[in-house]
Amino acid sequence: MSLRTPGSTEPADAPIETSRAASAIDEPKHRHGALSFLRELPVLIILAFVLAIVLKTFAVQAFYIPSSSMEPTLDPGDRVLVNKALYSPGRFDIVVFADPQGRPGPDRGVVGGALHWLSEALGVAQPDDEDFIKRVIGLPGEEVKIRDHIVYVDDEPLTEPYLTRRAQRSMEDYGPVTVPDDSLFVMGDNRGNSNDSRAGLGFVPVDRVIGGAFVTIWPPSRVGWAH
Repeated sequence: MSLRTPGSTEPADAPIETSRAASAIDEPKHRHGALSFLRELPVLIILAFVLAIVLKTFAVQAFYIPSSSMEPTLDPGDRVLVNKALYSPGRFDIVVFADPQGRPGPDRGVVGGALHWLSEALGVAQPDDEDFIKRVIGLPGEEVKIRDHIVYVDDEPLTEPYLTRRAQRSMEDYGPVTVPDDSLFVMGDNRGNSNDSRAGLGFVPVDRVIGGAFVTIWPPSRVGWAH
């Protein structure tokens, strides 16, 4: 038997039925919202890709450290962000640059090349030695030499606190050489195990510089400014 309140013609549990009816109305709204999100998801993914492309092309690019030539400043497997916007190289900057010899990278085809390019933008692909990362030591027009494990630029000794004692002691006498007007002299921080301007790479044309590394973003234990 249903209970009724005085003066009422509806059962006492009518509000419960009304609530159920409201829930039944809300359920299609929730389903509609989920379907709307799924329809919008491809657009959001495309926008994310476009943003990654714009950032890689004009502003910031993630870069994978492939070798030990910059230890202990950067370890193999680290990922750094590289500033590309209006960047001008300075002494002691850590720079990323394309192969100074202009050797072509591997042929991946149109689709493979596009996917690899995007993966590099997100910092998840190894660049297969297409790009390099070193520290700027000599600027255009300067004279660089090494004597008794010390680097001299225009006869002035450099103070290099980022070097380990072992790395400094591994440097052999070199030069002097004069950096061409349109180039840089670069060296790795791991001086005993670095293919740099002393041999192999030679001078790096300024127009081959991609940008300057300014922060390590991976792994989490090594997050911090790159200097």
